Amino acid sequence: MTDLIHRAHDRGITTLTLDSPANRNALSARLVGELSGALTRCGEDDDVRAVVLTHTGNTFCAGADLRDPPDPKAMVTLLRQILELPSPVVARVTGHVRAGGLGLLGACDIAAAGPEATFALTEVRIGVAPAVISLTLRPRTDPRALARYYLTGERFGPAEAARIGLLTAAGDDVDDVLAPVLDGLRRASPTALAETKRLLTTKVLENFDLDAGDLTNLSSRLFASADAREGMTAFLEGRDPEWVL
Repeated sequence: MTDLIHRAHDRGITTLTLDSPANRNALSARLVGELSGALTRCGEDDDVRAVVLTHTGNTFCAGADLRDPPDPKAMVTLLRQILELPSPVVARVTGHVRAGGLGLLGACDIAAAGPEATFALTEVRIGVAPAVISLTLRPRTDPRALARYYLTGERFGPAEAARIGLLTAAGDDVDDVLAPVLDGLRRASPTALAETKRLLTTKVLENFDLDAGDLTNLSSRLFASADAREGMTAFLEGRDPEWVL
């Protein structure tokens, strides 16, 4: 099997690229495991000043892989890894992001997107809820906007994603947007970066620990429900679920 995560390194910046075109970089059990392993190696490498998380194809991440979903506890572990990694993690998005993929963005310290990016929290449309990813989205995203997009599953663009705090910035060329960010990270002391990141994520992690158990249980319960079976079947069959009016 080919690797689903590719690693490249240039002047202190390690780029991890999601490369699972068969399922639009969906969060399969295998992809989550490989990404977790890659992050572990980054944390052990003193040459890694920062990590860029990006993707191949026109989709950053399509959310959970409905044919091979990760265990909710594995998703919790992955999100915690991003938050706790001593090096800052920067998301580079040039395509679509759905459901669980937004949780990855919420965990990253900085996130930027280009004009082709679109976003949607589509869980309610398949009979579940954005449970585990709330661990990173609720502390960092405008609550009124989050209520709208959680409840409706509407699609929105990069300007709106930046307005509500899902993104740090958006622009016509994501690499132009990120150029001063990466330059700044290269100029920073590694020790200072780690301590500053810890300063920024302390409160997020406090709430993370309080809510992780309940949200993991909620995710497991909903994915085992009749509504989820109907919603996921309908999605895979390319039809509306039975509750659509």
